[in-house]
Amino acid sequence: MSATPKSERTRAHLREVAIRMLRDVGYERTTMRAVAAEAGVSTGNAYYHFPSKDALVQELYLEVQREHAERSAPVLAAGGSLTERLRGVWAASVDAFAPFHAFGAEFVSVAIRPGSDASPFSAASATSRDLSRALFEDVVAGSSTRLPERLRAQLPELLWLAHLGITLFWVYDTSPGFTRTRRLVDGGAALVGSLVRLARLPVARAVVDDVLRLVRDVSPAPTTDRGERA
Repeated sequence: MSATPKSERTRAHLREVAIRMLRDVGYERTTMRAVAAEAGVSTGNAYYHFPSKDALVQELYLEVQREHAERSAPVLAAGGSLTERLRGVWAASVDAFAPFHAFGAEFVSVAIRPGSDASPFSAASATSRDLSRALFEDVVAGSSTRLPERLRAQLPELLWLAHLGITLFWVYDTSPGFTRTRRLVDGGAALVGSLVRLARLPVARAVVDDVLRLVRDVSPAPTTDRGERA
C-alpha cells in the first residue's frame, strides 16, 4: 500500500528534524525519542518511518551528498583540466560538510565500528556512496586532461577513496576556515595532475600498473545487506 500524503509529510518532517538535531547537538544526543518529541509525534510513529537512529544518519549522509553535488555542479559544468575539476569538487565538499564539523569526530567514531551501517562501505550507505562516487566519475569524464585508458577506468574510485581521506583530515582540522584542509585540497589536486601526466610516460607504465593492481586488491568492497562482500 502506498504512503498517504499525511504519512509522507510526517516522514519528511521527521527527516528534517533529525538532520537539524544531528547538526546542532550531535549523534549521541539525537535519539529516536528526542527526534519524535521535537517533531511532535509519538516515538512509535518515528520508528514506523525510520527503524533506527542509523537510518536517520543515512538521511543526513544523503543530505550532505546532495549539497556537495549542488556545490560541485558549476565546477563540473565549466570543464577544465583534471586538476582544476578535482580541486573544485574537493573544495566544495569542505563547504558542504562545514555545518557538521563540531560533531564530525562523533560520526567517524560510529562509522569505523566493524559492521556499522554508518560506514561509507556498508550496504545501507549505498545510495549516498553512489552519489559521491558519481561526482568523481564526472570529474574524470569531463576533464580536458588526456588520461591513459588503463588509468581512466579506475581513477574515479581512487579519487573517491582520497576524498574519504581528506574528509577524515577535515574532521580533525581546527584551523580557521579549515585552511589546512584547503591547502591539502589544492596540493592534493595538483599532485594528482602531476602523477597522471607521469603515468603517460612509458617508463612509468609498470609502476602505474603495480599501483592500480595494489589499490584494486586492497580496496574494501561494499557489503551486502547480509554483511557479505559485494
